[in-house]
Amino acid sequence: MDLPFDGAISAFFAKDAPKEVRDAIQRAEKEDILNPNYPYSEILPKKAYEKDLEKLQIELVKMQSWARETGARIAILFEGRDAAGKGGTIKRFRENLNPRGARTVALPKPSDTEATQWYFQRYIPHLPAGGEIVFFDRSWYNRGVVEHVFEFSTPDQRQHFFAQVPDLEKMLVEDGIHLFKIWLNVGQAEQLRRFLDREKDPLKQWKLSWIDVEGLKRWDAYSAAIPETLTLTHTQSAPWTVIRSDDKRRARLEAIRAVLCGLNYTNKDAKALGQTDARICGGPELWDA
Repeated sequence: MDLPFDGAISAFFAKDAPKEVRDAIQRAEKEDILNPNYPYSEILPKKAYEKDLEKLQIELVKMQSWARETGARIAILFEGRDAAGKGGTIKRFRENLNPRGARTVALPKPSDTEATQWYFQRYIPHLPAGGEIVFFDRSWYNRGVVEHVFEFSTPDQRQHFFAQVPDLEKMLVEDGIHLFKIWLNVGQAEQLRRFLDREKDPLKQWKLSWIDVEGLKRWDAYSAAIPETLTLTHTQSAPWTVIRSDDKRRARLEAIRAVLCGLNYTNKDAKALGQTDARICGGPELWDA
């Protein structure tokens, strides 16, 4: 079977991956968590995960009904390194929601025309109308991290972004939009393991891009750009929720809880929501490289 990008991910694993990363992947069992700093050694059992997920998805349906009836506008931004679990988490949010009122926005790179516009301009038309929930699979925070790491923008453009984004988000919130910013943080060994799985799975190879392949070589650059971005854009109006996503199941549950706990929707069931796990869900202080 031909591998995407001529097997560049497998080649990186064999030749360029740090020894501790390669060793962690080679000795791990399927259920093992590779990050030694993660507070759990194994992923959440499937039965427990599905039980909690069902409860939370029932709450999501109730929340959407409330949004539709009240005209609430909800925007949820998902950010994180490649393979951190953004798409899978959004999928679990949307599984039982009415698609007419819950949509995903995943914009491609800017067109030549968009590149000449105000940086935030192309995102504005995708903000939620009354009764809508919008999931941004990456967002304007591309400028803070990805564009910086790959030198798609200049340092001056990035600083201009940092100067403007707090005011923009404050205006959105003051206008009544419920804005959630979720950063999914995955460890280096787990990220590479997920890429290797995608590389050999014909049903998942479409998820891989040149950015993914090249990004493997720029782990340290990402590790410098991410905490700076989180620190400069974590505000009272629009705080970050950082979720450690080495275990996809726990990360999905915590992301849904974080959003539901932040909304006062009708018939909210605190018992069904459960307790947030502060060991893997918190503010920027929870982020680590």
